[in-house]
Formats: sequence, structure tokens, C-alpha cells
Amino acid sequence: MSPKAFEKHCLSLPATTKVVQWEGTSVFKVGGKMFALGGGFVERLGGGFMFKTSNMAYQLLIEQGLAQPAPYLARAKWVQLVGNNVLPDAELKAYLDQAHALIAARLTRKSRKALGLA
Repeated sequence: MSPKAFEKHCLSLPATTKVVQWEGTSVFKVGGKMFALGGGFVERLGGGFMFKTSNMAYQLLIEQGLAQPAPYLARAKWVQLVGNNVLPDAELKAYLDQAHALIAARLTRKSRKALGLA
């Protein structure tokens, strides 16, 4: 998936915002909480994209050699893909949807309602 397609998909998810921080990194958030990163320092750390995963997806992606534990974020079950085209686009989109849902689910009920996610 190209960086533009990655950004387009992330921004298509409900209540998603994008900020640029950390040396030009595109940070995608829901309710002010990160769920995916691309560009900037991610490129300097080996390229690809970073995103939040479930415990099972974390193990699966790493064991299959498709991703590595994301620097600085691995303890929270974030992965870094080892390239932009490691996964088929549809599969990466499903992981991004899951990342968004995992973070949105941790927001307060009031926040989810205010964002139209409840």
C-alpha cells in the first residue's frame, strides 16, 4: 500500500484526525489517541507503517516475519511493517480498521458518543 493510500484509508475511518508530529510523522488518532503512524521517523526506523494490534495479530504478524515490534510502542502491542507492500491492501485495511476499533473501544462512553462512535 502506498503512503497516500494508507493515509486515505486511515482518514476514511470514523472520527479520525491526522496530526504531523515527531519529525514529520503522520499520526492518525481517534478521540485524541493514536492508532496508526506513517512517514517521518517511521521511515527512518526502517520504513513501512506502524499500528496498534490485538494480542493475537501481534504474535501472528511477528511470527510470520511480516512485521516487527514497533520501536517505543511494542509493549502496547504495536507493530511496524517491514515494508510498504508486505501485506495485500485489503489485509492491511482490515488491520487498520481493527487498530481504530481497539483504540475507540478504550475511549469513555461519553467520548465515543461525542465522536459519533457509540
